[in-house]
Parts: sequence; C-alpha cells; structure tokens
Amino acid sequence: MSADFKRALVTGGAGFIGSHLVDALVADGCEVNVLDNFSTGNERNLASSRDRIRLIRGDIRDRGALDEAVDGCEVVFHLAAVVSVVQTTEDPMGSAAINETGSLQVLEAARSAAVRRFIFTSSCAVYGDEPTLPKREDMRPNPLTPYAVQKLAIEHYLGVYQSVYGMETVALRFFNVFGPRQDPSSPYSGVISIFMLKALGEEPPTIFGDGLQTRDFVFVSDVIQALTLAARSASSPGQVFNVGTGESVTINELWKKIAALSGTRSAPVRAPQRAGEVVHSRSSIDMARERLSYAPRVLLGAGLAETMEWYRSAHLG
Repeated sequence: MSADFKRALVTGGAGFIGSHLVDALVADGCEVNVLDNFSTGNERNLASSRDRIRLIRGDIRDRGALDEAVDGCEVVFHLAAVVSVVQTTEDPMGSAAINETGSLQVLEAARSAAVRRFIFTSSCAVYGDEPTLPKREDMRPNPLTPYAVQKLAIEHYLGVYQSVYGMETVALRFFNVFGPRQDPSSPYSGVISIFMLKALGEEPPTIFGDGLQTRDFVFVSDVIQALTLAARSASSPGQVFNVGTGESVTINELWKKIAALSGTRSAPVRAPQRAGEVVHSRSSIDMARERLSYAPRVLLGAGLAETMEWYRSAHLG
C-alpha cells in the first residue's frame, strides 16, 4: 500500500519500535524525518534506512529542534518517551518533563506546522489493575504509576487538540511489544528481551511471584501495521485503540517457549512478586479490527523464533 502522505516525522525514530516504523515508511515511499536524542535509541537501528532519511539529533523539549524536524510533515508519529515505569516512579518530575511537557511541545510544534494527523503511542498501563478481561477502550482508566498518568494525560490533550485546533489525533495503547532490536541491557527492558539473552547465555532468568501472571505479547511488525493504518484510516481520528493480539500467555509458559527455542536447561530463579504489578493483561482488539482493519499476523511462536534468531546474530554472532 502506497502512503497517502508524502512526509512524516517519527520522534524516537532510532528506538526499537521507532526504527521499524521508519523502515516501513521508507519502504512505502514516504519521506521521513527522524528526531532522536539517542538517550536510549541507537543509530545502528537505522542502518538500512540511514541514507534515505533526514536525521535530526535533538530532544523533544527543544522547540528549535522540533520546528526543524516537523517542517513540511503531514503526519507526526510521536514515540519519544521515558518508557521505563520504574524510572518514572523514581523520578516523576524528570519523566513528566519528557512524557507530558515534552509531548505537549511536540503537539504545539505540529500545530504550528499545520500537521494534518498526529499519532501518539500510549500504553495498556492506563488500565491499571482493573480485573476485567479483555481490556476494552471504553473501560474507565485507572493509572497506578506516573508513567500511566503521563500517557493518559496526553491522550486527553489529543482530544483537546482535535476539538479546539482541528488537528486529527489518534492514540494507540500498546500492550507488550517484542521483536528484533529490543534492548535487553536495561533491567527495565521487556521480559522477552531479557529472557532471550538469559537463555542464550545459559543463565537462569528471574521470575517474580508464581509466574502465573499473563501478558498479551504483540510482535513489532503488527504494531507497525497498527501505526500505519492509524495514519491512513478515515475512521481513526479522535479515537483510542488497543494494539495487541487478543491472546495472552503466562510468564512461566513464556520461559518454557524461549528455553525450548534456545536449548537451554537453565531453571528460573524465583523472587517475590513486585509491588503494584498488574497480574493479568489481555487486549480487546475489536475496535481496531473494525475501524482500522487491523489484524495481527505474527503468532507468538513465530515471533519468538524470529526474535531469537536476531538475538543470536546480534549478541552471539
């Protein structure tokens, strides 16, 4: 499908998800500007698209860098953020300066540049510990961490920017995204990336609590599908969509699958359950199916196998 917009800005475009989005947009014939301060992003992630994009090294809190990056863009994909829940809990003010004030700065720069559509990456964290499954977009949010509050605050700003300023806005609530390029080096990384590296290193992973917690893991290419559909669909403006698979797996079962792929016989180390951790999470993707024609294409097993091969090559090869 050819892009119906000619130029887009991706903030955080050198990150895990952002770089996959950049590659997809470039392959689709779109001119892409990338704004990244490389606090967590890596230029290696952009290797396949580097000579076909405009890369601006800068921070979303820098209005000058933003104005340069958004100039001429019809669509903004805003992915730049402090994504560590723990980091936002330890430093709520510092993380809010990026996740709230910084995001508002991106919205303002987009408004000044007459950007047509603004896509924001929110999180399933906004649902908190509401026990009802699956999580539906019409549920009342119950944010339990600064990270979740910050994401929800920008969702509300999106509504204001659409109703007051006429900008088309869309929020996508990501569930547990995984795939190649996810950095396992941080203790706050996704559990799959951490498990992968432990398995390949013949080291025992740490599983908190009884391991019966469930998560909806969605492969990165399906997340990119949702992002690009949200940018093109006539029915997406003003909406919030879950992006997951509608399926879930326990953490114990996840480790068994990864261990089988790697051949490791390492047994997990058990640790006390972390305070405030959501026990069960699974998305309803009915709304995204109906309004975006979103359909996850990569099953967990296939996604884990592809991710494992990438980790073998990147960290052992």
